[in-house]
Amino acid sequence: MTSPAPPGPRTLVAGVGNIFLGDDGFGVEVARRLTQEELPSDVEVADIGIRGVHLAYQLLDGYDTLVIVDASARGGEPGTLYLIEVEAGAPGDRPVAQDVPLDGHRMSPDAVLALLGTLCAGTGAAPPRRTLVVGCEPAVIDEAIGLSPQVDAAVPAAVRMVTDLVRKEAVV
Repeated sequence: MTSPAPPGPRTLVAGVGNIFLGDDGFGVEVARRLTQEELPSDVEVADIGIRGVHLAYQLLDGYDTLVIVDASARGGEPGTLYLIEVEAGAPGDRPVAQDVPLDGHRMSPDAVLALLGTLCAGTGAAPPRRTLVVGCEPAVIDEAIGLSPQVDAAVPAAVRMVTDLVRKEAVV
């Protein structure tokens, strides 16, 4: 039996990435560690991994805020953390999913948001009001299990960053 969703705004923290590609597993590791933290009751943490289509469908359940945690190559030093706010817009303002390859195991967060826009338009659901990305500059994204020392060292700070964000979102 499924318990009813808590009333009011809900936040989903989605750890994204492939644990078999070195630092691409950053989001999954942060999500794993977040499950050991005491978070507000309206916050859900999900290890999405490479299941982008699953994330898009889960978002149809109604979340006010989405926090994606993922490796994010932006040109900084490996282990650098980034907080990126995804520009808000109506589902129709996002690229249409037909422009995005729908490979369920290779969907970037951009592709997930594009698919979500299409799904929302087709179902009448609302996308999250706010989408944030907590990204980490990778050192290595090659076939390997485990994070590089630089990215592994950034995980505790990323956990604190996400924890602070979701607590702040709970009072907004």
